[in-house]
Amino acid sequence: QVYLVESGGGLVQAGGSLRLSCAASGRTFSTYAMGWFRQAPGKEREFVAGTSWSGGSTYYADSVKGRFTISRDNTKNTVALQMNSLKPEDTAVYYCAAGRWGMAVRNYDYWGQGTQVTVSS
Repeated sequence: QVYLVESGGGLVQAGGSLRLSCAASGRTFSTYAMGWFRQAPGKEREFVAGTSWSGGSTYYADSVKGRFTISRDNTKNTVALQMNSLKPEDTAVYYCAAGRWGMAVRNYDYWGQGTQVTVSS
């Protein structure tokens, strides 16, 4: 079992930056791939970024590539999402998730409660 708690969301102007953090509890954190997803009102939850269990491999949705960076620290049981050059269309609730490698929601077994990110134009 892995418990996930996100933090770092907030309101930011377009072009600004935010850093989301996800703290995990559970001794098996380092065995899971980790991902960030987001869900805007009226839309389905979508993949944003993911990292392998070691952090050695990362992958991104095309919409955030070059602007967002995912990282993890297995010694601290944390995963972060650095978001730069934010756009209004990045506005959503952002979720941290633990599971298997991949971009599909179904690949992830454990989810945090989400943190709101709002980007004003």
